[in-house]
Amino acid sequence: MTASNDPTPPAIDLDAEERELIRSLVMADPELVLSDDMVMRTLLGATARGARNIVDLRDKLVERLEQRLEQLVHTNRSVIAAAYENVAGTQQVHRAILALIDAPDLGEFLRRLTREVPAMVGVEEARLCLEADVDGIRPADSLAEGLGGRVLLAPEATVGEYLMLEGDTSPGPVVLRLCGVEAELIFGALTRIRSEALLRLDLDGSTGLLAFGAADPDRFGPDQGIDLLTFFGGIVERLLARHLGVPAAG
Repeated sequence: MTASNDPTPPAIDLDAEERELIRSLVMADPELVLSDDMVMRTLLGATARGARNIVDLRDKLVERLEQRLEQLVHTNRSVIAAAYENVAGTQQVHRAILALIDAPDLGEFLRRLTREVPAMVGVEEARLCLEADVDGIRPADSLAEGLGGRVLLAPEATVGEYLMLEGDTSPGPVVLRLCGVEAELIFGALTRIRSEALLRLDLDGSTGLLAFGAADPDRFGPDQGIDLLTFFGGIVERLLARHLGVPAAG
């Protein structure tokens, strides 16, 4: 005798009460059926043969597949958008680094860093704050001409205090956050900056702060990655130390 290849299980005689129980279970939780590939193949095969006593779940199956497809498309778009943003950001930072490396002296380096680099990386402002033996925050006019107050000298410990304004007692090398009223200390009293990226610079015997400011409050936030900015801060730290004639801490 040849065994049958038909995967359909033999029919089972059910009374009305048992049928109603099964029906209520399926109606209450369709996933009991939809998640079982063998059950779905059996049901679809039965409806294709014209059986009328089996609930046709094809519409529900199609609906679920459409939902899964929509979720997959949304996920793919999010991944592609994040990858594109990462590539674009990397290219921006690379252009900025090349511009800084080519600066022939300290003055030109500072001008490029605070005037040209912001546009290259898509922000409105940049400030460089260097701790020194001074009584208050003031423009570093002695370093170079044409800085327009974008490079500042500040009393010792100013950088650490500014980084900890949001209550973080041990901030890392990069802090991303919304701006408070204290941002006026760095960006000026009439600033339009609403979010900031703060890069701590460790120089031999002193500390610096490179602050990027954006008018968009969503431009910088604590949930964003900092790897690229950490890399950029390390490059700026080394180039600045070279122009100042001091070793970088790293």
